[in-house]
Amino acid sequence: MQIESGVSLKPYNTFGLPAVAQTLVRVTCDADVRRVVDHPTLGRAPKFILGGGSNIILTRDMPQAVLKVEVQGKRLVDERADAWIVEAGAGENWHEFVMWTLAQGWPGLENLALIPGTVGAAPVQNIGAYGLELKDRFESLDVVDLVTGRGATLHAPICAFAYRDSVFKHSLAGRGVITRVRLRLPKAWIPVLGYLELERKRAETGIAHPTPQQVADWVCAIRRAKLPDPALLGNAGSFFKNPVVTPEQCRDIIGRDPAVVHYPMADGSVKLAAGWLIDACGWKGKAVGGAAVYEKQALVLVNRGGAIGSEVITLARAIQESVYGRFGIRLEPEPVIV
Repeated sequence: MQIESGVSLKPYNTFGLPAVAQTLVRVTCDADVRRVVDHPTLGRAPKFILGGGSNIILTRDMPQAVLKVEVQGKRLVDERADAWIVEAGAGENWHEFVMWTLAQGWPGLENLALIPGTVGAAPVQNIGAYGLELKDRFESLDVVDLVTGRGATLHAPICAFAYRDSVFKHSLAGRGVITRVRLRLPKAWIPVLGYLELERKRAETGIAHPTPQQVADWVCAIRRAKLPDPALLGNAGSFFKNPVVTPEQCRDIIGRDPAVVHYPMADGSVKLAAGWLIDACGWKGKAVGGAAVYEKQALVLVNRGGAIGSEVITLARAIQESVYGRFGIRLEPEPVIV
């Protein structure tokens, strides 16, 4: 367990927002979490769990003890008749882990390629893209309780996965430190190609039956074309969740705006494209201080240089009010506001 004081968190959040951690603890194994729990001062101190920093908006310095999860390692833990069970440490880079599974010949995560962040953060957000969510491939995870120091293995029902949501945003928020995640990758692989952008790629390339690697390459190309690289332009990916509405609400919106981008869901509800709603309200390129709406994708807010957390929040709230005023839809932020 490595303890540091007065650490700048600017390099540790992909939006590049300034903040200082009074105390930062680097966690590399389960035992480190237990040492924090048993520590004479850290044990009683408020704590904040930090993964890759790709899904947080820092608005202030951090008086809490920041636990930076850096657990490494990836391996095949079981091979079953129908699936491979693979495991990765919570501190592993998510995209690199996806590429590693494909290189081993274990497909199933290709639609989630290039999503920023760490493996440990993936279940917290129940990350998803292009028709696939983490819960669709989830097997189990290991977690250590910050109150008792006890470890446990949690399966999907306890994790309570929902759209960009899980138990780690509710009863286990700030309490459970995820140290390892295991995923179930099916041997009977079927490509998930339902999204329009992937169908376009298939038509453009003339490849009717793509390989897992080809699907991953398509996903990466699509994401790179419309999403900025956090290393070049600070951002937290998609800033707002795509709102889910009733069919009646959707028909009402279509009546006023026939071009609205929408996706029917299996349960009968309809998902609206938040980026389209924001763009329709004229927000592309608009800014508050150093925070701005990305010119190529209205769903993404970016740091044009020198942005602070309060500017990001001011811009986000203005967008929310604008979309609500025109469509009657309340947009909900994806990142955690700290």
